Amino acid sequence: MDHAGERTALMIIPLFLGAALNTFAPNTAEFFGGFTGALITGTLPILGVFIFCVGATIDFRSSGYIARKGMTLLLGKIGFAALLGLIAAPEDGIQSGFFAGLSVLAIVAVMNETNGGLYLALMNHMGRKEDAGAFAFISTESGPFMTMVTFGVTGLAAFPWETLAATVIPFLLGCIVGNLDHELRDLFSKVVPAIIPFFAFSLGNTLNFGMLLQSGLLGIFIGGSVVMLSGGSLFLLDRFIARGDGVAGVAASSTAGAAVAVPYALAEANAAFVPVAEAATAIIATSVIVTSLLTPLATVWVDKKVRRNKHKTPPPDKQVTLH
Repeated sequence: MDHAGERTALMIIPLFLGAALNTFAPNTAEFFGGFTGALITGTLPILGVFIFCVGATIDFRSSGYIARKGMTLLLGKIGFAALLGLIAAPEDGIQSGFFAGLSVLAIVAVMNETNGGLYLALMNHMGRKEDAGAFAFISTESGPFMTMVTFGVTGLAAFPWETLAATVIPFLLGCIVGNLDHELRDLFSKVVPAIIPFFAFSLGNTLNFGMLLQSGLLGIFIGGSVVMLSGGSLFLLDRFIARGDGVAGVAASSTAGAAVAVPYALAEANAAFVPVAEAATAIIATSVIVTSLLTPLATVWVDKKVRRNKHKTPPPDKQVTLH
């Protein structure tokens, strides 16, 4: 299994284990209490540590190309998610039919966050070292903060400034620590994948298999849509804004495993999301799996097309000029 697959497994397997525990033994946390109960129900504090460690990976001295590439993919992904959130689904969710359970929360969260580990693995595998550097910017999408900002800027939902500050402070502290001490940056960057299974397991204990099965087909459809829609838009932005060849844009067309935690975090911050949070989590969990399979296939296909077109184009000194 490659690194991208390992990172996806780190999120999905503990998530399903937590859902199994909640389905068949829902009172386990209350029964044991103490450290065991905290491990089962401690999603928010674990997520806080995760956000801090992600912030520590950001390097303020990134090159111009890397910064332009990273900011283009970051803002493009967030902007496209915001646009779909404004036009695609009601805030209180669709109540019947194939799209039952789909809400603006599910759409924005599933489109808003890129699987940074998958992106990094693909770019390194293809030898695109500078494109791989954009990972630092893409990784800022992990966690609920960017989704909160998207909802706030578009007017889809409101969050108290204290809530936004509480979300961004761990990230900013991580940025400061990581840029003051590069050894600490290396240390905390290694912690990021290690934390994922712990908050995935505690998050899984908010789900049950009934909801996961109910949202399965819809999640598969949404996952395919993420790759096609966000991949297409990021391909164009990469080509015409970041001045790349579009491959990195397609590589960013996935759903981050950390996105599974977003509905729960936003429901904690705004009670209006409580009724749709469980269905949104199930849809996102399925999309994480689907995009982890489809995004590499789409990226390899686009990379081959780009390389083939480059080989077909003769160098400037061999091009025919008409007089």
